[in-house]
Amino acid sequence: MKNGCITIDNTDMYYVSFGTGERRLVVLPGLSDGLATVKEKALLLASPYRKFFRDYTVYMFSRKNDMPEGYSIRDMADDQVRVMKDLGIHQAYILGVSQGGMIAQYMAIDHPEMVARLILAVTAPNANPVVQENAFAWIDMAKRGDHTALMVDSAEKMYSEKYLQRVRKYYHLLAGFTKPRTYDRFLKNVHAILDFDCRGELPKISCPTLIIAGSDDHTVGNEAAFELNRAISDSELYVYEGLGHGAFEEAKDFYDRVLEFCDR
Repeated sequence: MKNGCITIDNTDMYYVSFGTGERRLVVLPGLSDGLATVKEKALLLASPYRKFFRDYTVYMFSRKNDMPEGYSIRDMADDQVRVMKDLGIHQAYILGVSQGGMIAQYMAIDHPEMVARLILAVTAPNANPVVQENAFAWIDMAKRGDHTALMVDSAEKMYSEKYLQRVRKYYHLLAGFTKPRTYDRFLKNVHAILDFDCRGELPKISCPTLIIAGSDDHTVGNEAAFELNRAISDSELYVYEGLGHGAFEEAKDFYDRVLEFCDR
């Protein structure tokens, strides 16, 4: 396992890697990366990918540390490709979760030679009304510095009721441990989401694509996955009934499903 850091544009980008296989799986996390990066978390993040270790080397990247004003999802995709090339990764299987899935869409659109297969998990092709409502609420909470409200709101919209019944009692404890020193990164990530819309370019995605969603997603909405599936010609859709935006954490077979798709 490795905790890594690479320089890009006079700043740094953190990543972790695990596994020893020749194939490359690149994982792009969601908006939570705006609050806490993957720095020094290889051991913590590796467990769900243990079945990949023999045939794949898995990389999980944060966004770069110093993001300029107006930094867009497309900019994030371009920077991600630059960093991959610097690390000697010239083609990979790309797993993008939530905002990471938005970045992954532009990687497949603008840099198709880099993407062998694409997995889009609990994501959307644009800032639809559900995304916008959440984003504006989270911007307000972040600007007020109300981290507990931000964490509670995002969790309540992310997980199933069964899961929430187990974790609600820990909200205030977790909020104390996860509050960042500044919300600058978070706010720049949220504003990038609000400006995101690649619906007109989705037909350019030509690689095999797996779209995974929950049937009750209060974060990006339930229609987003179907919209992606209709627009991407070589795509298939799997929906977890009864789960929402946290399907990638709650569904026990999520990573088995990703592995099976990559191994085809």
